[in-house]
Amino acid sequence: MGTSEQISRFIAKQADVNHGKPQRLGDTLVELMENQIAPRRARFGPVAEAWEQLLPAELRRHCRIADIQGGRLKVVAESPSYQFEMRLCSSQLVKELTMRCPRAKVERIEIVVG
Repeated sequence: MGTSEQISRFIAKQADVNHGKPQRLGDTLVELMENQIAPRRARFGPVAEAWEQLLPAELRRHCRIADIQGGRLKVVAESPSYQFEMRLCSSQLVKELTMRCPRAKVERIEIVVG
């Protein structure tokens, strides 16, 4: 389930909880941050930090983390050549990320061009 889908479900759930009564947007956003975004950031923030430290600058400029879910780190590369370079270093990255960020449970890296 993607982030936008999670947010939509959260907002729909809030409407049910409040029985369709209006709720301040600020209150909804605070609750969303506390219940959805903050725990995810706590779990995956270290992955992003390690990514910055481990990846060569050239690859960092042309590849970005798109998602982390179910042991899979999804990476978007700007072109097939960067996708190829990412594949060359992906097994080492998985080892390092597993060591540095055990809570993220990264088992594999999926690299797509986008």
